[in-house]
Amino acid sequence: MEHGSTGHASGLRRIVREVAKFGAVGGAGLLVNLAVFNLVRHVTDLQVVRASVIATVVSIVFNYIGFRYFTYRDRDKSGRTKELTLFLFFSVIGMVIENGVLYVATYSFHWDSPLQSNIFKFVGIGIATLFRFWSYRTWVFKTLPAKEAVASAEAFLEQSPAREPRVSGRA
Repeated sequence: MEHGSTGHASGLRRIVREVAKFGAVGGAGLLVNLAVFNLVRHVTDLQVVRASVIATVVSIVFNYIGFRYFTYRDRDKSGRTKELTLFLFFSVIGMVIENGVLYVATYSFHWDSPLQSNIFKFVGIGIATLFRFWSYRTWVFKTLPAKEAVASAEAFLEQSPAREPRVSGRA
């Protein structure tokens, strides 16, 4: 019984570490996103959402490098093309979520001052981050199948009652 709780605690520690690493990369990506957004808005005449999309694309590239080589460096690396394709697919969905919030605030409610744009860009990033965390860990940066199989088998063996080998009745 004690082994099960230890395994659960180990799993909880692993997810906490993963969330912390995801947060570190994501936090740096957030700073990149907001800095590029405000720089593009300051030095160009692009509309708010277009400037935001450019900033989001830059942060997607930044985040992929951080996730692949820091957060999920221990994950399966065998299918890089598939991984990158899925990462981009889910990142684009996140970009639509993120910039959809900004679009609605800007064009439906006319909340388009620099402060309001930054607030709604930040809110959009927050909502999109929840989706990205779930999709990246579920579909993009999968755990190594062999590691999971070994851990699952070990957990099964730890929980199974000890059995004596069967001996034939013949001598």
